[in-house]
Amino acid sequence: MKILALDTSNQTLAIGIMEDHKILGQLQTTLNKNHSTTLMPALEDLTQKISIKPSDFDRIVVAQGPGSYTGLRIGVTTAKTLADTLKIELVGVSSLKTLAANCVGVTGWIVPIFNARRQNVYAGVYQWLDGQLQTIVADQHLSFEQLCEKLQDQSVYFVGVDVADFQAEIQKKLPKAQINTIPAWQYPNGITLAQLGALAQPEKDIHAFLPDYLKLVEAEENWLATHEAGAESYVEKI
Repeated sequence: MKILALDTSNQTLAIGIMEDHKILGQLQTTLNKNHSTTLMPALEDLTQKISIKPSDFDRIVVAQGPGSYTGLRIGVTTAKTLADTLKIELVGVSSLKTLAANCVGVTGWIVPIFNARRQNVYAGVYQWLDGQLQTIVADQHLSFEQLCEKLQDQSVYFVGVDVADFQAEIQKKLPKAQINTIPAWQYPNGITLAQLGALAQPEKDIHAFLPDYLKLVEAEENWLATHEAGAESYVEKI
């Protein structure tokens, strides 16, 4: 099975192409956040270099979230369009789980985090059990203080480039916690995403597939604060 994996959920652009257990090609950039203009040219360039046609793919795997609202929409929309056009399978994988899966050989709880601003984070808790990465605490949006409360008395391993934003608090509140120092593990990897997607069940309804934001955009939160729930839609119907 040939798999195309795409992650534009945060600053990193990651693309991975695999056939069964063989890596055919991959691309990763961590500086350019303008995925709307870089994703498709990067994908076209990579597939041409390894002589793969879009029609060769059997499954598309995409980082479903959480992450940047714009980045998620770009990745999910691209993956849905390709899957629908090519009539192939679509799989969504947690963006946080993709980070956690980098940490091969780590025992205890693996905690990938994204900075959600205002001392909040997107975080989940994962652990390797019998060779499989299992979800211990589901991905959620919460304050960093709340996250630390959940992690008390546990063997914890933090991963993700945004961990640096909270390093002082981690050392203060969770002095026994480990912080990843392997640079390659700090960023989403297209091949890791493809491997996770190979094990997941494909979506039954491609058109109903949506990003997993975990939090409403600020404009929608403000709108809901002044409107009765269910009375009318936040999105204007024309």
